[in-house]
Amino acid sequence: MKKPLKKSKTPFQLNEFFTDKSELVGIDEAGRGALAGPMMMAACKLKSKLQGLTDSKKLNEKKREQFYGLITQNSEFLILAFSSEQIDELGLSFCLKKGLEIIKLHFKNSIFLYDGNTNFGVNSIKTLIKADSLVNEVSAASILAKVSRDRIMKQFAKDFPCYEFEKHKAYGTKRHKELIAKFGICKIHRKSFKLL
Repeated sequence: MKKPLKKSKTPFQLNEFFTDKSELVGIDEAGRGALAGPMMMAACKLKSKLQGLTDSKKLNEKKREQFYGLITQNSEFLILAFSSEQIDELGLSFCLKKGLEIIKLHFKNSIFLYDGNTNFGVNSIKTLIKADSLVNEVSAASILAKVSRDRIMKQFAKDFPCYEFEKHKAYGTKRHKELIAKFGICKIHRKSFKLL
């Protein structure tokens, strides 16, 4: 007999993240597990409600691009990029922690909610698993990070056409690994990652 699924928090149970004097800043990243290219972190404080926001992975490319324009016009936001060289030199966890610290300094008098289960030791950053599907501000941040990174990877696809970055965005797909095995690595591959 299957165990009942543990009920997740809904947006209606998230009032603990709000106060009268603070506004919510949603945080998410894209490209964390990719084998090449940058990791993007985005933070977003919405100025008005946007209908239909959800985790960027649940939206097609056209819809993400549409939301990107709406979000940037209706929010205060920050987008950070950590290059493959920075990730190799400093480590992924250090880059994530540094990103959260920069975001915290950028937004004043705010409550911060980060998608996931760890804040990497950055005080006052609250976390929630699946926040990118539950909370509009985090959904918006996930879209900003994803669209920004996809645009960069499309440019890298022109610089390094043999890897087909425009298709898999440098994640560890079977095809990407086949191309690494055939052509070796290029300068934007993360040498600290297991590539094959």
